[in-house]
Amino acid sequence: MLTGDLKSKIDQIWNAFWSGGIANPIEVIEQITYLLFLRRLDDLHTLEENKATRLKKTMERRIFPEGADARGRAYDTLRWSRFKNEAPSEMFVILGEHVFPFLRTLGSDDSTYAHHMKDARFTIPTPALLAKVVDLLDAVPMDNRDTKGDLYEYMLGKIASAGQNGQFRTPRHIIQLMVEMTAPTPTDTICDPASGTCGFLVAAGEYLRQAHPALFHDAKLNKHFNHAMFHGYDFDNTMLRIGSMNMMLHGVDNPAITYRDSLGQEHGAEEGRYSLVLANPPFAGSLDYENVAKDLLQTVKTKKTELLFLALFLRLLKPGGRAAVIVPDGVLFGSSTAHKALRKMLVEDQKLDGIVSLPGGVFKPYAGVSTAILFFTKTNSGGTDNVWFYDMQADGYSLDDKRQPLVPEDKLGLQPSRNGRDQLSKEEHVKNNLPDVLTRWAEREGKEHKRSRTEQSFCVPKADIAANGYDLSINRYKEVVHAAVAHRAPSEILSELAKLEDEIARGMKVLEGMLVKKV
Repeated sequence: MLTGDLKSKIDQIWNAFWSGGIANPIEVIEQITYLLFLRRLDDLHTLEENKATRLKKTMERRIFPEGADARGRAYDTLRWSRFKNEAPSEMFVILGEHVFPFLRTLGSDDSTYAHHMKDARFTIPTPALLAKVVDLLDAVPMDNRDTKGDLYEYMLGKIASAGQNGQFRTPRHIIQLMVEMTAPTPTDTICDPASGTCGFLVAAGEYLRQAHPALFHDAKLNKHFNHAMFHGYDFDNTMLRIGSMNMMLHGVDNPAITYRDSLGQEHGAEEGRYSLVLANPPFAGSLDYENVAKDLLQTVKTKKTELLFLALFLRLLKPGGRAAVIVPDGVLFGSSTAHKALRKMLVEDQKLDGIVSLPGGVFKPYAGVSTAILFFTKTNSGGTDNVWFYDMQADGYSLDDKRQPLVPEDKLGLQPSRNGRDQLSKEEHVKNNLPDVLTRWAEREGKEHKRSRTEQSFCVPKADIAANGYDLSINRYKEVVHAAVAHRAPSEILSELAKLEDEIARGMKVLEGMLVKKV
């Protein structure tokens, strides 16, 4: 967890960009990403130098070649440790005319990061701003993986406006909930076909470090983790760069973060490749229907991106593979032929495990759309007996645009469960349902079957869902407890009415007497 001092340093960097004329948060993150990448390259080159010195051998891999670039500048002077000590005006020339052209030549390297740097652009407008940002970044400790990862996540959290094509950032605690509920294993192959900043892949990697630390002592599993486990697709090159850097700073050597319009290409090579899909695909995003992959349209004929992505997930998963994906509520109860066909497919042909209804303000300030998390397993042979539902009312934060925490920091997210305190107090649970979701999910094959439909979670048999036209909205099945009303005996009510009539009659006589006197 970042200290207040580190957060203050990041805030200073952010404010320096804004006061220096770069107000687009995506551009700020992108420029910081380039600078962090340059610092990483220098660190790797230094490690190779130290190794060669220690072994008294020549360097096996030089990141910065010997000699000079096309403009006569020695490659060695392009390293972070060298140019950071130059005067601002000289540093500005070095980065703009030498370092960034050098970055664009690294695409031949087989790493994801180098590939995404091939079109790197240097847009910091002044030497003074560059010098200030380099000084501030140089003061941030980057030797600890947790610190590096938290630092980048904190910066990503500052992106306060939606990106293009319906992209917006999924709250980190919701991502962690989905990851914990799917419980990735060291042998999983994980995919997010709408990866953005790679939040789901990062969280899956962090989960594995905590739950399966022994995997890093197994050479085969370690190689799988760093080179074959994580796959992310996006068609925004800026997001690919940011996502790749996010993975690198969280300690994944070479994830497959690649450019792809997930809905616009055939998926023959990817079909049945993954054992776990974690995603929050774009809702109502722009769609070129003519370019939608034919194999997806064969599964579900629609123009709705949220339905096409569900069809895509089923294509990508291998039999036995599982998925946790966020969908708008319309997917659960939409009346179109495509909506009904897809829901029926999930219930009858696959295994629909559960649905968590999310509070309406979870994605504010980006969007106010009501959403849910679908959990399903690809079987191609059915298997749905009961579907587990959870009606989440609170996620620990206010559901307005400010999204302020409602409980102390150690009671947010899943921390109470991780710390061995599965139960929050009743007052705390009302403000944060996440630990309870995780606890009840683990009991969905046992005690959850005994819960009534008036409770916050319950199970619904497949037959009931089929009888309701495969409607998956929780309100279709949830029962409301009506407050008990105390009824009085009829004789008591009649007696009071008689008394009331007598009082009215006496009042009328008094009124008549007063009128007679006046006359």
